Amino acid sequence: MTSQELQRVRQLPAGRKADLAAYVDEVGRVTVADLAAHFNVSIDTIRRDLDQLDRENVLIRTHGGAVSATERAGRDREIDVRLSMQTAEKEAIAQLAVELVADGSVLMMNAGTTSLAVARALRNHRNLTIATNNLRIPAEISPAVFRDLYMFGGAVRTLTQATTGPVTLRMNASTSEVEIRCDIALIAVGAVDASGYSTSNLGDATMMADMIRRAERTAILADSTKLDRRLFAQIVPLEGADFLLTDKAPEPGLAAALAAAGVTVLVPEVG
Repeated sequence: MTSQELQRVRQLPAGRKADLAAYVDEVGRVTVADLAAHFNVSIDTIRRDLDQLDRENVLIRTHGGAVSATERAGRDREIDVRLSMQTAEKEAIAQLAVELVADGSVLMMNAGTTSLAVARALRNHRNLTIATNNLRIPAEISPAVFRDLYMFGGAVRTLTQATTGPVTLRMNASTSEVEIRCDIALIAVGAVDASGYSTSNLGDATMMADMIRRAERTAILADSTKLDRRLFAQIVPLEGADFLLTDKAPEPGLAAALAAAGVTVLVPEVG
C-alpha cells in the first residue's frame, strides 16, 4: 500500500479509531483537545470515537479525555479516573456486600472505589462500627449508618486517597494499642488468581492482610476484569477469605480453585 493509500485508509472512521486506540495505548492518558489536534478532526468527532471505543472496552473514557485500558491491571491510577471505571459492576458488588453486613456489627473496609460503592450502599444499615484506611469513606457514608467510625493512621497516599500503616487504634498517645477485631472485613483487591489475592502496592497488601487476620469473616471484592490476574504483592492465598464478590462468574479454572479453597463466590442474580 502506498503512503497516499495508507493516508486515505487512516481517514476512514474505522482506520482513525484504530489509530486513536493505538495512540491512547501508547501515551496512557490523553485529553479530547489533544486528540482532536493530533488527528486533525473536530472535538465532537473525537468524543464520539472515544465513547464508542469505551463501549467496546478498548479504552477507558474519562471526564475530558481517556486512559489506556492496558493500564487497568498493573498501575495505580488517580482515584478520579478509577471512579469512572466499572461503575455498574462495583455497584452490583456493593449490593452483594451489604447483604453480608448485619446491623450493629463491626466491619473493616480498605481503600478503593469498590469500597466507596459499599459505603454508599450501606445507607439503610444502622449502629455499625466501621474502621477503615479509606479517606473518602467519612464523606461518602451517612452519619445515620454508624455508631463509631475510626480511621487507621499512617502515611497518606494522595493517589488512592488512603492511609498506609499499621491496623491499630489507640485513644491517645499515653495509652497502649488496643487489640481490635471485626465481624467482617470487606477487602477490595486488584487481582485474583489461583495463587490468591494480590495488589500492586506492598504496603497496601500488608495492611489488607492484617485486616483479614482480625476478621471473623472476610469478603473479597473484585470486579471481573481483575479475575485471572496477578499483581506484585500477594495479600493472602485463596483460602484466606470466605467469600469472593464479583459481577461475573469466574472461568472454570479459577472457579475450581476457589471451590477447593472453600471460598463461596457470590455474583448478582440475572433478570
